[in-house]
Amino acid sequence: MKLILLGPPGAGKGTQAKRLAEELALPHISTGDILRQNVKDGSLLGKEAKDYMDKGLLVPDDLVARMLKKRMDSEDVKKGFILDGYPRTINQAKTLEEILKEKKVNIDFVFYLDTSDAVIIQRLTGRLVCSSCGANFHATNMPPKKAGICDKCGATLFQRTDDKEETVRKRIEVYKKEVASLVEYYKNLNKLRCLSADKEAGLVLNEIVKFVRAGNDSIKV
Repeated sequence: MKLILLGPPGAGKGTQAKRLAEELALPHISTGDILRQNVKDGSLLGKEAKDYMDKGLLVPDDLVARMLKKRMDSEDVKKGFILDGYPRTINQAKTLEEILKEKKVNIDFVFYLDTSDAVIIQRLTGRLVCSSCGANFHATNMPPKKAGICDKCGATLFQRTDDKEETVRKRIEVYKKEVASLVEYYKNLNKLRCLSADKEAGLVLNEIVKFVRAGNDSIKV
């Protein structure tokens, strides 16, 4: 089974991808994780990406695509995968198709985690991150045992600058403009399945798993 999870910031793509990976025994592939791992390992692709990052530039699509292609060559991907947050544009979607075409495989379903603006803002503006280990908490949904302190390592928690409400609203606006054509693209290919991600994460996961295992059209486009 080859799945893609799409959705706005705060939709819970990463959370759902990780849980879904465990539930279906499939590898979770995140281009962000791939990028960070290549930089950490000092691979040739990682060094090339670091040059852009050190200059404050975005890593080019073609470089990200090369990293993704390399990841798709791994043995564990042969049985399927869950792709988290990629593609984000039509060009990336077509690049992904080319990568998979070489391997003679196709995407089975693209799940769009539709999330209301109010829920996105509540989730992101309340998010807290550990300054040391990177663990995530939430001021109301998943508060630390001691205010401002990480449960795991005892370091200070902070709010990311891009989780400020004004910034979150701008991120939502930008995402909607970018994703509209991509959603239509997968809808036309009859790959897209939309479901509300405003609900509790466990309920969303159950819907996706039920759909994948049943193989029916219970989730409408």
